[in-house]
Amino acid sequence: MRDESGPLSTLVGRRRLLAVPLAGLAAPAVHAQSTWPQGPIRIIVPYGPGGGTDLTIRILAPKLSAYLGQPVVIENRPGAGSTLGTDFVAKSPPDGSTFVHATLSSTGIAKALYPNLPYDPVTDLTAVSPTVFVPLVLAVTQAGWNVKTAAELIETLRANPDKYQYGSNGVGATGHLANANFVTGIGAKVVHVPYRSGSQTLAALLAGEVQFVQDIYGLLRPYHLSGQAKCLFVTADERSSILPDVPTMREAGVPDYKAYSWFGLFAAKDTPRPIVDRMNAAVQVALTDPAVAARFVEMGTPGMPGWSPDRFARYVAEEVVTWGPLVRASGATAD
Repeated sequence: MRDESGPLSTLVGRRRLLAVPLAGLAAPAVHAQSTWPQGPIRIIVPYGPGGGTDLTIRILAPKLSAYLGQPVVIENRPGAGSTLGTDFVAKSPPDGSTFVHATLSSTGIAKALYPNLPYDPVTDLTAVSPTVFVPLVLAVTQAGWNVKTAAELIETLRANPDKYQYGSNGVGATGHLANANFVTGIGAKVVHVPYRSGSQTLAALLAGEVQFVQDIYGLLRPYHLSGQAKCLFVTADERSSILPDVPTMREAGVPDYKAYSWFGLFAAKDTPRPIVDRMNAAVQVALTDPAVAARFVEMGTPGMPGWSPDRFARYVAEEVVTWGPLVRASGATAD
């Protein structure tokens, strides 16, 4: 039996497992498992290049390819806050040729943010496996801005409604919702500026086009160390080993709010279970590779091995329920 516990069980666990019998599917399952894959596998990243979602799957891709015996091709399809690329896979043939490396944004958050979302993240996608858990850090620009602490940031934003801007890599992206919840929680008004990729968002921060962002530790750490940006707090209960000088939100005196993400692989609805199971196995092998695991720790996005497709599917459904009220409370919209 697969070990359903994982290093992040305290963060995203406490899930009861339920075995679902698949009576009558044994013969087709054996055939599908023995013949798949027969050609290259395409993984859609629903964001532009250079962000955490893109970097994560490019680290995993060589290991997936080696396990599956076929090339794994990464394709960026940004747009509509990551829903465009996700919808593309939801409507793809369920033959295991195309997957999406989706996020909390394009699943748990999107359903509440987009009233006319063209897919249902629970029923129109087949959950395969999570890849990494993503705590966030808030960083401010140092280009012409002298804010150095969370208290200074909060005071500045409250005193200047709609004067300053925060960036994200798209409407509905985790950075968007995290910042919207932060701004709402401190009683300020700040303008949201969405970009098409994480690299564009970081470039805007460094240039001072936006005053702050929230993103993964590993992407912001180099700029924090160089003085081009300053990380003010991490949205976790404990300090990060790669940003030990940055306080937690509690230590920084910031009102508590939800700010995290996760990434994971999904296939189209009705993808045969043997294909899903084999891709899940490939992900487990990749995540437990020591070099890969170490790389994710360096990035501040620890891997999430040990998850079955069923457990991941239940978690996604729970996240849809969890984030609906949070999206509404944040005031974030897809307009």
